[in-house]
Amino acid sequence: MKVRWELLLLLLAGALLLGGCAPKRPVLYPNRTLEEVGHAGAQQDIDECLAFAKAYGLEARPEVRTAKSTAAAGAVGGAAGAASGAVRGNPGRRAGAWAAGGAAAGFMRGLFRWRDPDPVQARFVQICLSDQGYQVIGWR
Repeated sequence: MKVRWELLLLLLAGALLLGGCAPKRPVLYPNRTLEEVGHAGAQQDIDECLAFAKAYGLEARPEVRTAKSTAAAGAVGGAAGAASGAVRGNPGRRAGAWAAGGAAAGFMRGLFRWRDPDPVQARFVQICLSDQGYQVIGWR
């Protein structure tokens, strides 16, 4: 039992570290526009496009994505556990155990994607930067 608490504390510490990381930002291809404005000017343009996306209602909401991931995986785990229990016996207990396992897996999945931008927000920012002459090659 002691080992399980230590593992839980280790996972929570990792989650806090992941949660404290800054969100990903666009990485720009070194084209003529980037050379003309320089790194500082490009970062300012990125900030403006991110702010424009936020003002338009597009914002990365990692806590919502993590909650959805947790709930969905818990539901799938519960259904799988109930099905297993229907065959092997004790469906309620198995559904609860599998739901807890699924929710834990969904939560961890959400934490590992915490820094990722919302896909629509990312596309919005890429178009905004493209309109200014930049080429986005990815997010980091």
